[in-house]
Amino acid sequence: MVTIPTVTLNDGTPFPQLGLGTYKLTGPEGVDAVVAAVESGYRLLDSAVNYRNETEVGEAVRRTGIREDLIVTTKVPGRDHGFDETIRSAQGSLQRLGLDRIDLYLIHWPNPRIDKYVSTYRAMLALRDEGKVGSVGVSNFTAAMLTRLIDETGVTPAVNQVELHPYFPQAHLRAFHAEHGIRTESWSPLARRSELLTEPVIADIAAARGVTPTQVVLRWHTQLGSTPIPKSADPARQIENADVFGFELSDDEVAAISGLERGRLWDGDPDTHEEM
Repeated sequence: MVTIPTVTLNDGTPFPQLGLGTYKLTGPEGVDAVVAAVESGYRLLDSAVNYRNETEVGEAVRRTGIREDLIVTTKVPGRDHGFDETIRSAQGSLQRLGLDRIDLYLIHWPNPRIDKYVSTYRAMLALRDEGKVGSVGVSNFTAAMLTRLIDETGVTPAVNQVELHPYFPQAHLRAFHAEHGIRTESWSPLARRSELLTEPVIADIAAARGVTPTQVVLRWHTQLGSTPIPKSADPARQIENADVFGFELSDDEVAAISGLERGRLWDGDPDTHEEM
């Protein structure tokens, strides 16, 4: 079992520096994978309505017997934007999860053409005030969108989950987050379906440190001040992914990895991308 250290969110919640992504972890195998991750030391579980696995994540949480130690995340899909729609969406998520609280509730995509993310956020804050939601945050938001939320509601999101990996380090957005006390969370932290893990700079650092390229990249995330959420259904790989706090990269190594920047890998520009 590994120990994953925490940081404190702007609302006072202890938040792990690494979590488990659950995209495509479905069915009995998905339940088993989440249980194995918790048994290995994971305490942050990332789900979403659009992953269609809230039922499996909730079942896994119950099986672990340590509900109060876990942070269960889910997300409002674009089709549920709007105040009343978000209230109903949260009720559906709670029912599927079989839990009485969503520990971290995020807006999955801002969908600015629809222009309902502010009212969606207000509903999430109301759910928080009722005790049905713990921390409130967003996903795939730009600095301008975050500024609008803060200005119009007076409440700074606790988390912004975004595409972040060595090919897309998001330096400017991370600086904005740091300035406003927003925790960065990295989706696709290993740049899935890319050649990232075979990059010579990463391979050389891994060889010198006696760790794997995957561990080098995940450690890079944590040293940038971001929480990566790698997905794995394999218990041994889950442990490997989480076992990144026993070594430290130098500033030069962090900079060299960040130097791989090339931009977004998928069609995910928050100003134009829509996901319902």
